[in-house]
Amino acid sequence: MSSDTIILTAMRASGTSGVSGAELARQLGVSRAAVWARIEELRKVGYDIAASPHHGYVLRATPDLLHADDLLSRLGRTKVIGRDVRVFGETSSTNDVVEKLARDGASEGITVFAETQTKGRGRLGRKWISPPGKGLWFSVLLRPDLRPQSATQLTVISAVAVARAIEKQTGLKPGIKWPNDIVFAGRKCAGILLELSAELDHIRHVVLGIGIDVNLSAEEMPPDLRAIATSLRMEAGHPIDRPELAAAVIRELDAAYARLRAGDFHEIGDEWMRRCITLGRRVRILIGDRPVTGLAEALDEEGALLVRTEHGRLERVVGGDVTLEK
Repeated sequence: MSSDTIILTAMRASGTSGVSGAELARQLGVSRAAVWARIEELRKVGYDIAASPHHGYVLRATPDLLHADDLLSRLGRTKVIGRDVRVFGETSSTNDVVEKLARDGASEGITVFAETQTKGRGRLGRKWISPPGKGLWFSVLLRPDLRPQSATQLTVISAVAVARAIEKQTGLKPGIKWPNDIVFAGRKCAGILLELSAELDHIRHVVLGIGIDVNLSAEEMPPDLRAIATSLRMEAGHPIDRPELAAAVIRELDAAYARLRAGDFHEIGDEWMRRCITLGRRVRILIGDRPVTGLAEALDEEGALLVRTEHGRLERVVGGDVTLEK
């Protein structure tokens, strides 16, 4: 861990009791003057840190900014996802960054955030608007022991993890629209994008991209999206703590991925079905140029949607552009 991660972790653990400069110096193996210098640097970027001879250092408030050291101090120990966190002020796409890291041999679980993306993208090549400081735009490198046909399981567990984190942090109850949308009353607030590098029977790596509209106001939404998109701030009626939500999402993703690797997909799939707004609805799914219409009935063991067509046949759908029919 970096010195700033250790300092922030210690201050969070001590709460209002504070942690002494001597204790921080001992943990870091440096002088108290060096600790003071790091505290001053944290203050410069917006951390409100009180200091007194009796209580030591107390973390009173944090800025609405994403910092890798800060996120790591909030996370605690994760098994895979979030062991390495990196934050960019701006990048073209966090998926592009992680794809390059994957090709360079980076370890599984590396997580890359950006405060803004200039070329953020969603499924089917759609543009994802990523205004600075208003959302969570990030990607995770995974190297799962899965067949390419089972990759939809990763979308399922990720959707459940994001929905769980949002519910725990905000009290809101989001729904899941198959295959990758987190929604409120049909309006999208988050999306998931999987990009695979795979052989015929084995996945080499997956770039899991997630975008969450956190603190956008209605006026900040592009006019053409206002009828179909929302943000957590708009739903909750107040701003949301982005760094805390980011840490919560990573923890939930890590826990869900651990369950998947342990063979517990069925349990996560059951929760997905409870949260899903697609099941029990008539749907029209465009798979390339081919439309599939029918009743969305269930999720299969690999995460595919089972649709009962108008001819009574049960069709297995692993991806496509979905419209819920009224």
